[in-house]
Formats: sequence, structure tokens, C-alpha cells
Amino acid sequence: MSIRLLIIGLLLITTNAMSGQNDPLKIGVIGLTHTHVHWIFDSEKRGDISIEGIVEPNRELAEKYAEQHGFSMDKVFDDTEGLIKAKEIEAVTAFGTIYDHLSVVETFAPKGIHVMVEKPLAVSLKHARKMEALAKKHNIHLLTNYETTWYPTNHQAYEIVKKDTTVGAIRKIIVRDGHKGPKKIGINKEFLEWLTDPHLNGGGAITDFGCYGANLATWLMDGKKPNSVTAITHQLQKENNPLVDDEAIIVLNYDDAVAVLQASWNWPIGRKDMEIYGLKGVVYSDNRYDLRVRIAEGYDTYSEKTMKLEDRVAPLDDPFSFLAGVIRNEITLSPYDLSSLENNMIVMEILDAAVQSAKQGKTVVLRK
Repeated sequence: MSIRLLIIGLLLITTNAMSGQNDPLKIGVIGLTHTHVHWIFDSEKRGDISIEGIVEPNRELAEKYAEQHGFSMDKVFDDTEGLIKAKEIEAVTAFGTIYDHLSVVETFAPKGIHVMVEKPLAVSLKHARKMEALAKKHNIHLLTNYETTWYPTNHQAYEIVKKDTTVGAIRKIIVRDGHKGPKKIGINKEFLEWLTDPHLNGGGAITDFGCYGANLATWLMDGKKPNSVTAITHQLQKENNPLVDDEAIIVLNYDDAVAVLQASWNWPIGRKDMEIYGLKGVVYSDNRYDLRVRIAEGYDTYSEKTMKLEDRVAPLDDPFSFLAGVIRNEITLSPYDLSSLENNMIVMEILDAAVQSAKQGKTVVLRK
């Protein structure tokens, strides 16, 4: 073979490899009962992913979504077996009950298919450990998606407290998440049926919204586990949430800091905000775009800087573009990244301890 032909051959191989890297990630959507699923249909338009198939036995629900998002019912399968036989996929996203997350990993991990689930990672710590073992055994990515992961304010807050000395070392984190309650905000019946079921969701507000704060605190504390977890729960809307809590306060005790997580289905307005207190100041991540930094001056006075932030650059602004980047080795997950398995295993330990603490009425010490 001439050198010229050899060079042409190498260029073709390289071009084909690069072309494969740039092709949309082939994704299967498992379940439609979690209304966060609208997110992935909107995200597909970006071109980073291609939804190859959908598993949803409820044909009426699938037809409703097909009409809304313009996909063919030919893509919809009654079960995972039908999807696997008909389509070649590289990853799946789970949009069913939290209890179903384990079965999704059990089905797809042995086939080398990567998985992204909606928060929290699992319905229980027992399920989470089985999922972790499967992901490691079969060398797949197992990511967890939180809305707050894509907030530019949270990442700017992290930069300020971790890479700047202005605010000083972290001493207290307060995270507030929730809304007025699933029934009050009018979620669809398919979602409501399992979101307020302790077997299918693992709890009420304590799991649905407590996971956000646990995720952010673990990230901010560099993957350190709290020494102990103390939690209380309440049921302020018995008529709407008869089987689960709708109010939870979780306190995480670290060596040199505390975190207070306020998870509620009783806020009059929806909220996902965070305060990070250092030795010299405080960062307020008020919502997705608004950030404030206060630096202490004297006893009760301060200087304040406010910021209005833009969305993060692609693919760091979208969970499914991010998933494609991770699988394509274009993004390297740090050990305690918000989406990472390592972070979310600690989240599950915290939630497990919080549920125990609330039931037993005492502080639960975590094993290191």
C-alpha cells in the first residue's frame, strides 16, 4: 500500500470516528408518568440526542404526549423487551416511579447501556446500593438529574465560596425547596398517584425535595458525609397527602459546618434557593438567575453585590446534552459532581438517615 493511500485511509477512519462522536446520542425513554419527561422532548430539538423509542404501557397517556410533542406512536413500546428488540440505543432515561429506577438499571446495565434517572437516585438506600453495584460491574454511567444542577447561580455560588477568599470558609448552608403541594399545583393524575405513595416514592416532601439540599451540600462539602442527620417531618395537608409527610426539616452536622434542608409541599410559592454562610459573608442563590453576595461590615451592616446571570454554556446547561457529553467522553465527571453516582450515593445515605431520624425521633449517626 502506498503512503498516499495509507494517509487517505487513516483520514477516513478518523473522519468516521469523529462523525460517530458528533451523531446524536441514541436514547430510550422509560416511562412517561413523571412530568419532568417534557424536558427531554424539548431538549431533543437541540440535536445532541435522538429519542429512538419510548416504553409506556398506558397508551392513552402516550398518545397525549405524542400529540403534544409530535412523535410517532410507532416509537412507543409496551415494555422494555419490545424496545430492546426493535431499537439500538446507547442510553436510557427513567421517567417512571422512583421505585422503578432499580428495575431500569437491572435491565439495561448488563447490556452496557447507560442510565440517567430523575432525582432522587433511588426509592431507598437498599435499592441504591444494588444500582451502584450493577453500574460498576457493567461499567456504565449512572447519572441523576436535578433541576438545580443547571442553575448558573448555584455554580457561581460554588466558585465564590470554593475558589475565592471573600466569603471565607463555609460554616452554614441553608437550602429551601418545594411548592404548595402536588395536588394544589395540579399535577396530572398519573404522576400524583405515585408521588404521594410511600412505596413508590420513598416518602413525601422529605424525599421529593430533601434530595436537592443533600445533593448540593454534598457537592459544597467536597463529598464529605455529615457526621449525623437529624430530621423532623409533619403532615400539614392530611386531606391531600394522607400517606406521606408534606413538611420536612433535615439538619446535617459536619465537623466544621452545618446544613439545614427545608423540604416542603407547603410553601405558598414554589422555591429552589440556597444560602451559603462563610466566616466573612454570605452568598444567596435566590433562584436560577439571581445571585447576591453580602460581605460583613461591623456588627449588622454589609456591602452587597447583586448579579443577574445567563444560562451556562452548552452542554453544561441541559441534562441530556450533558449526558451525551459524558458518554462521548467530552465531559469528565468529577467524583462528587452534582450528577455523579458518588454524590448521589451519599444523598441516599442522608435521606435514609433522615427518614429513620424522623420516625425514631432521634439523631442518626452515619458510618464513615
